[in-house]
Parts: sequence; C-alpha cells; structure tokens
Amino acid sequence: MNHDTAIGIGAVHTVLPTVRTPLGELPEFTGLTPEEAEFARGSGIETVGVLEDTTAGDLAARAVRGLLDGLDENTPGGPGRPDTLMLVGPRAPDVLLGSDACRVQAEAKLDGAFAFTLDGLGCTGSSAAWALGRDLLLADPSRQGVLIAHGSRPTGLDRVRYPVTVIGDGAYAMTLVRGGRPVLRAHRQETDGTFHDLFRVDYKQVPYYEWREECASPDRYRFELAMNSRMRLARMVDEVLADAGVDKSAVTTTLMQNVTASAYQFYETLLGLAIHPVCGEHLAAYGHLGAMDVVLNLDALLASGELAPGDLVLVLNNSPVAAWAVTLWEV
Repeated sequence: MNHDTAIGIGAVHTVLPTVRTPLGELPEFTGLTPEEAEFARGSGIETVGVLEDTTAGDLAARAVRGLLDGLDENTPGGPGRPDTLMLVGPRAPDVLLGSDACRVQAEAKLDGAFAFTLDGLGCTGSSAAWALGRDLLLADPSRQGVLIAHGSRPTGLDRVRYPVTVIGDGAYAMTLVRGGRPVLRAHRQETDGTFHDLFRVDYKQVPYYEWREECASPDRYRFELAMNSRMRLARMVDEVLADAGVDKSAVTTTLMQNVTASAYQFYETLLGLAIHPVCGEHLAAYGHLGAMDVVLNLDALLASGELAPGDLVLVLNNSPVAAWAVTLWEV
C-alpha cells in the first residue's frame, strides 16, 4: 500500500434513539398476516429505535452537525471543513424537485462545499459512497475531505418490511481524509438491473400516510435474489482479498448490514468467515437502519478496543435493488 495515497476514515458521528419500541408493540403489528408476523418475530429484532416527528433529512443534518462540532486538531484531517458532502439517499426523499443534500448542507453550515445525493442503491449506498469518496480524493489533490451522511426512516408509517426486515430510525455522518484510519485497502461493487422493480411504493396515487411497500414476488426475493447474492458475494470477497494481496486467514473479522439474524448464518456458512456479534446486537436493539448499518457496526467495533493496528476488517453490504459491495479496511 502506498501511504502517500492512503485514504481512510477521519471521524464518525452516529445518532441513535434513546426510545426503543418492542417489536410486538409496533402500531401495525396487530394488522399483519400470520405469515408476516411470524417473519417479524423470527427476524432477530427485539426492539426498534424510534425518533418521533422527524425526517431522514432532519436526522442526516443532525448527524453532520454533531460530527463537525467534534472535529479538532487531533482528528485525522484536522478541524477543517470537508469540501464535499455526499448524502446517501434515504428510502424516500423529503422533497421532490428540491434538494435534500443541499438542505443538509445549509443546516450544517457547510458553506462552499459541493453537495449531492448518491441514490438508487439502498443499503449498499454507504459502501458505494466511501468508495466514491476515496476516488474523489485520489483524483483531486486539492480536495480536503469528503463527508458522507445518511438518515434512516421508514418509507411510510409501517416499519415491518416483509419479507425483508423491520425498519428503525437513526443517522450517521463520517469523513474520508488522507491519512485517516482505518485505511480503505480494497473495494468491489456490482449491480443487477433485472431486480430494479422487485420492490415499489405507489406514491403518486395515494397520500403519504397510506404508502405501503409492495414486493412483486417474495419468492423471487427469497430464492432468486438470495442465490444471486450468494454467488456474487462469494466471488467478490475473493476478488477483494486478491486485490489486497491477502487471503481469508488474514481477515481479523467480518461485518455486514443488519437485516435478519438468519442472514448472518447464511453468509457465515457461505464464506467461511464469522460475522462479528456486534451486528446481531445492533439488529436486536435497533432493527434495520438501512445504509447506516455497516457504518454503525464498523464504528462500534473500532471503539471497542478489540482491534490492533494492521488488523483487517471485511465489510459486506447488499440490497434488494440489487446491489452488492465488499470493502476491506486496514486498522
């Protein structure tokens, strides 16, 4: 690795709810079909984090302000303001025609930064964002730093997303800077457009409070997409490790997004890599936080003191769009 061009994490700030609702007490739970209720109870989610009377944009702006307030001389990249703001798109934008990204920029007082939204990749958006952020810094030596943010909220009122997961609330902001740690060692990402219409919300014909997510084919999600994910991620993990010049035995631990407990078992068996327990802990406590999951898991693991300099952390991420990403970080 060329340390002159190494790009890593400067700082991370997360926003999590202090109020968590037991799964069975969600307002829509009594209206679920027996199959939907059984799925939710077997998901591994015990409580769901709830932040009332807020939007995804509110949460993203709050996370950015918290991160900027915490920057100081000891932060990798220093106290300077990032000059690029990348908002990972929420499940539904807060406004049409307007700009959620520029709204977050204004509320965070990031004057002079260029703000834009990376959208259409679901949970995988955060992994794609940090790869794009690294590329932007490598491409332009004058660029100071890239700030990535995301807010997680359900699309409508319902949080049970059958047959996928249960949605919780939260937000994060993180920076990518030269000399940051951990360093992004290798990354691969792919999409498959044939699954683009597997999930949809008919938002044009009904008011917001009646928005309902529709899955065109639960069987296609559970079998065809699952098989596609199995083959792609197995190959992509091998490719990322080859790009970094290491093998699986060199990986200290593996993280992924928090969708269901059974997903951890599926990928552990597939890849022969143990998924770190912090993923399941966050799933049980907060539910699925969309594109925030992998950042929350990585930040918690780094703060735990379990890792030593040079340790390698593999991060898997995928979404029903369908999109897949694999990233190798070096502490």
